[in-house]
Amino acid sequence: MVKTKEQEVEKVLEMIRPALALDMGDIRLVKVEDDTVYLELLGACSTCPVPDITMKDVIIVAIKNFLPWVKKVQIGQHKFEIKK
Repeated sequence: MVKTKEQEVEKVLEMIRPALALDMGDIRLVKVEDDTVYLELLGACSTCPVPDITMKDVIIVAIKNFLPWVKKVQIGQHKFEIKK
C-alpha cells in the first residue's frame, strides 16, 4: 500500500502528540505542498510563550529525520484576538 505524504506526516505526528499532550497541547496537519509541511499548534501549545523551543527541538527535527523528503516545516499558532 502506498502512503500519501499526508499519511506519512500524520504517522510522525502521532509519535509527537503524547509529549505535547503532557502540557495540554496538540498539533494539527494543515497541508502538505511539495516538500513543505504546514502545521498548527493547538491547545496550550497555541498560547505557549516559548513555542520555538518546542518546534525546533522536537517537531521539526523529528519530521525531517523520519521523512527525508521534507525540506521545510512551517508551524503556525493561533494568537489571542481582542474583540470590541
